[in-house]
Amino acid sequence: MPRFQGENFARNLELVRRVEALAKEKRCTPAQLALAWVLAQSDDIVPIPGTKRRKYLEENAAALDVTLTPKDLARPDELTPQGVAAGARYPEEMMRAVNR
Repeated sequence: MPRFQGENFARNLELVRRVEALAKEKRCTPAQLALAWVLAQSDDIVPIPGTKRRKYLEENAAALDVTLTPKDLARPDELTPQGVAAGARYPEEMMRAVNR
């Protein structure tokens, strides 16, 4: 996975740190922030996070208690705009197989 190799990994880890900082400001976990953001997009969107542990199920459910202002809702797009991730999403060989 090119995004998790070498310099790409280091650059993408900075994006993770940005999300972690915003979550810390909102006093929630990054996962809760992500779920709260998705929930705020529309009433007809229902995220279905997967988990194997009860504590993460409870953490995910607590995303319902995260309040995001309109300014908060814009911040993830500002901090991690679409296309900013370093490196290809998949290895070149895999992409060739998919794009036949």
